[in-house]
Amino acid sequence: MVTVTEKYEVIVVGGGAAGLSAALVLGRARRHTLVVDAGEPRNAPAAHMQGYLSRDGMAPAEFLAVGREEIARYGVELVRDRAVDAARDAGGEFDVTLAGGRTVHARQLVVATGLKDELPAVAGVAERYGRDVLHCPYCHGWEVRDQAFGVLAGTPMSVHQALMVSQWSKDVTLFLHTVAEEELSADDLRRLAAAGVAVVPGEVAALVVEDDRLTGVRLADGTAYHREVLFVAPRAVPQNGLLDRLGAELRETPFGAYPVIDERGLTTVPGLWAAGNASGFAEQVVNAASRGYRAGAAINGELLFADLDAAGQV
Repeated sequence: MVTVTEKYEVIVVGGGAAGLSAALVLGRARRHTLVVDAGEPRNAPAAHMQGYLSRDGMAPAEFLAVGREEIARYGVELVRDRAVDAARDAGGEFDVTLAGGRTVHARQLVVATGLKDELPAVAGVAERYGRDVLHCPYCHGWEVRDQAFGVLAGTPMSVHQALMVSQWSKDVTLFLHTVAEEELSADDLRRLAAAGVAVVPGEVAALVVEDDRLTGVRLADGTAYHREVLFVAPRAVPQNGLLDRLGAELRETPFGAYPVIDERGLTTVPGLWAAGNASGFAEQVVNAASRGYRAGAAINGELLFADLDAAGQV
């Protein structure tokens, strides 16, 4: 038997750009809303976020702090906790269990739990990630333009990353690492040559760091190559446990399993929504905020018309 401590109209699980954006819309719509935030944003290693009009260069932590202040103005509650379980009750509403021991209830539930990046197991990569080990040229390319780039291959798809980053530097080396040369297609080799990307076979053993700066990449055979920036492709791990437990249909992609949603973010479970990187791999901060806004507005409409229809049947 579930003991519910508090009831809300909407619970948002995840306090990143998507979750806060949804909560902001819902708060302004006078919806009794709770945000459950575990405090583990994906972009925490980055000093700045880029490409968000009017917020370009803003520190991610500052962005989130401002967002939390904004939702508080409209009465949205935020709790620092982790949602460890969720279940639908007989009426199709949601009971969410928090790690702190509370169980909270909502008519509608937004999952904006994002994803986690699993980095390649190369010495130095995790320590430098977000500084001079990067993953996205749109996020960081301008800041490191014209430096000596390396790209650490994990799959043949890393060719695409090497070709993309060549727009920000003409000194790019693709380290094949765990990829065999014969795995590259003729088109791959032609495009790499056209872009001026050097290709180096052999496993990468470690990064070379001097005076707290990346200065090179060292192969397992001891050969070192001067590089100032290394692009990697982390393995994306969607945080979709709640969606899965609630029965949302998931679709397999090359970047993990994500929920099937409509254009508003509604999953295949009525009342259950997904936003931000919980709904897809390629949601940058600005896109995640947009997804959250769209879900928040749609949820308000769903609640409004549900209440009107219920009132009309009395």
